[in-house]
Amino acid sequence: MLKLVDVIRSGKIESTHYGHIAVVDAQGKLLYSAGDPDRWTCARSSIKPFQALPIVQTGTADNYDLTDKELALCCGSHIGEKQHIETVFGMLERAGIRETTLRCGTNLPPLFIYRELIRKGKDIAPVHHNCSGKHAGMLLTAKYLNEELVDYHKPDHPVQQRIMQTLARIGRLTPEEIEIGIDGCGVPAYFLSLERWATIFARFADSKSLDPMDRLAAERITRAMTTFPEMVAGSNEFCTELMKVGEGRWIAKGGAEAVYCIGDRETGLGIAIKVEDGALRAVHAVAVEVLKQLDLLREDQLQELMGFYKPTLKNGREEEVGHILPSFQLTARS
Repeated sequence: MLKLVDVIRSGKIESTHYGHIAVVDAQGKLLYSAGDPDRWTCARSSIKPFQALPIVQTGTADNYDLTDKELALCCGSHIGEKQHIETVFGMLERAGIRETTLRCGTNLPPLFIYRELIRKGKDIAPVHHNCSGKHAGMLLTAKYLNEELVDYHKPDHPVQQRIMQTLARIGRLTPEEIEIGIDGCGVPAYFLSLERWATIFARFADSKSLDPMDRLAAERITRAMTTFPEMVAGSNEFCTELMKVGEGRWIAKGGAEAVYCIGDRETGLGIAIKVEDGALRAVHAVAVEVLKQLDLLREDQLQELMGFYKPTLKNGREEEVGHILPSFQLTARS
């Protein structure tokens, strides 16, 4: 475990975030690291792009005429903006599926979204869950393939089994090598080493290394995410801004508990990051610093991401009292 980020207040270190980083190529060779690249890690929502692949591979996307905007939402952890909610409803209605069929449960949206719901006298519903796009895609796949809808979220359901097989195939693993937990939205969550997650993202970015079925689906998902990054996260969110700044170069997705993964389409590099204490404020800064140290980021792009890279800390009077500062150096591996 290595120090990755310092939180500075009034010129002094107030807090420190520790963690791990792995950078690999599409062949799985570890090129750079910080901390322990073998750290066993639950990728959480970082793997949503892979969970969306069967939507394309099974013909579901074509059957329901899913747009790139809708596919991007299937890969997203949205914040519940109008564009997100309307898109989820549109997908479900097209397939004749009721919102109550969603098994993601509910969670609190950002404060400005919650205030708007209260103002309109509406309750938080499953469609507001940040994983409702992913769940809608899973439901559409089950509906198209005439599979039962009630338990689509359970590990033994064909929907989840296809995702497991796809993940294993891209990772060149057996399903037995992937440990399963339960995610915050009720579907399986997967554990692998940080180095292995970086490899999976490298292969996704360097799609020529995949078999034809996976390659075509990966290219379609990549196009969707990079064309509509606001559907992957939301207005002014880190995933959105990073992919906008990357101009189609990076496939980027974060997960709960400060996991972040990036695939660079130009070099075929895969990056996986885990901050030990789960602090999102740290993982965004680390992600930008990794891109900077790998010379994957132009100066103008760095300036556009400065609010995530070295964000300022303000008190209740809106006075600047400190900042967050990345404080690590990647180590080259032989």
